[in-house]
Amino acid sequence: MGASLLSSPAFLVFFSLFTLCLLPDPVLGITRHYKFDIKLHNVTRLCHTKSIVSVNGQFPGPRIVAREGDQLLIIVVNHVSNNISIHWHGIRQLRSGWADGPAYVTQCPIQTGHSYVYNFTIVGQRGTLFWHAHISWLRATVYGPIVILPKPGVPYPFAKPYKEVPIIFGEWFNADPETIISQALQTGGGPNVSDAYTMNGLPGPLYNCSAQDTFKLKVKPGKTYLLRLINAALNDELFFSIANHTLTVVEADAIYVKPFETDTLLITPGQTTNVLLKTKPSYPSATFFMTARPYVTGQGTFDNSTVAGILEYESPPHSLHSGISIKMLPLFKSILPALNDTSFATNFVSKLRSLDSAQFPATVPQKVDKHFFFTVGLGTSPCQQNQTCQGPNGTKFAASVNNVSFAMPTTALLQAHFFGLSNGVYTPDFPSSPIIPFNYTGTPPNNTVVSNGTKAVVLPFNTTVELVMQDTSILGAESHPLHLHGFNFFVVGQGFGNFDPNKDPAKFNLIDPIERNTVGVPSGGWVAIRFQADNPGVWFMHCHLEVHTSWGLKMAWIVLDGKLPNQKLLPPPADLPKC
Repeated sequence: MGASLLSSPAFLVFFSLFTLCLLPDPVLGITRHYKFDIKLHNVTRLCHTKSIVSVNGQFPGPRIVAREGDQLLIIVVNHVSNNISIHWHGIRQLRSGWADGPAYVTQCPIQTGHSYVYNFTIVGQRGTLFWHAHISWLRATVYGPIVILPKPGVPYPFAKPYKEVPIIFGEWFNADPETIISQALQTGGGPNVSDAYTMNGLPGPLYNCSAQDTFKLKVKPGKTYLLRLINAALNDELFFSIANHTLTVVEADAIYVKPFETDTLLITPGQTTNVLLKTKPSYPSATFFMTARPYVTGQGTFDNSTVAGILEYESPPHSLHSGISIKMLPLFKSILPALNDTSFATNFVSKLRSLDSAQFPATVPQKVDKHFFFTVGLGTSPCQQNQTCQGPNGTKFAASVNNVSFAMPTTALLQAHFFGLSNGVYTPDFPSSPIIPFNYTGTPPNNTVVSNGTKAVVLPFNTTVELVMQDTSILGAESHPLHLHGFNFFVVGQGFGNFDPNKDPAKFNLIDPIERNTVGVPSGGWVAIRFQADNPGVWFMHCHLEVHTSWGLKMAWIVLDGKLPNQKLLPPPADLPKC
């Protein structure tokens, strides 16, 4: 730091970029700097005060705002005793896999007293995403929105909203989530469930000792608001509705969709949905609940509660209404589907279609180079000797993909791959289909024990992939929101029962399927996705129900470098954390 910053080449580059950006229509994006201090701070919810890991003393964490084409430099400084890493969920990370964030996959975590700069550029993306911790269960409190605006002068493909509001759903635990999962992994039983769901960090008035912690959305009559909805909950898919109001869905996972109206939507952990809320033309003399509660398909215990926020209309000044207390107004409640309403879930998901306009085309791979068939679901692991376990029939709960329960390495996969040191870290032999086929959604097999391994699929650059993910009935059919790092994919088909490779592909939508980064594998069914492996690196794929990830429902794809310079993974940054 001896040289003056003002004369340093980095500053001159930054300054010239900055001045460039003052021009009316910058060709390049700008560089945006953020600093995340990972610290403990005290938070009180439901009359419980506890110390939580958070970013900059904020819960939820700070909002990141950028434009398509911008470079982000986010310095994360770890002041807590836990190891930490941050994932920028849904960001493509083209050739910048070192900044993706999942611990022991693309980086070793940031240790206490250390820091790391996440350096990436937002290429060809705009919309709502989010960031969260990607190690153990720390994302319970370490999360926040990412808002990517279009390039300057590029409009939304819908009327410009009067105002934009992020609404991020989470889960609140009175106990420490780290203790909950470490105890569950020790005993082999299911972890304790959350005590509340939250909306922008607030549980709302339907919980004891929580009326003061209610998110209020104040609106004006006759306006259109863009609500950026994010499900950052650990373990629960959610239904969401606003009483007496219709929502127009315009985007999912930062991809524009063909707009459609709905009273209720379904959003899984890891998904985002942008909706337009048109407010009533005149002051309604009422307030309205905005509520979310879980969609549940599994057999385990779950948090059966409801988070509520309140939609309040501003009363016109000097009107008869302005003197009336909000508390005196009638409060309308929203009606949500039954907890296990799979037909609503299926119907809602089937309405999602890519906008597929000239400006935002759906570039669905039409030919497939490699076909994969993965079973996803639960299983068991044997109990260690001299221990009693609390999983099924005295075993431990496990989860797997193609019956491989992923064992996390102790060094990062991306480093091992990049430096050719995979020996003893991972093997490139992840099965492309189940080694022992069975009736996946029928009577489960007697043997439910999973195998363990750190296995990856290796793909040559630009391979087009079709992957069918099949739920199983082992320990109960269940919906699994699967998230793929480093890519968006097209959801070309889905159905119930066992996938039929002879009949089902004929029904695939290869014209305008929804493109996203997280998809729900239907309970007792299957989903088919296609993507092009055009991003070199190591890319994690896992269930976004955190408990299933902890149990091993995860794997990795390794995409090799292409021949051209712009098809190769860049070398690691100098400050990449060490294990």
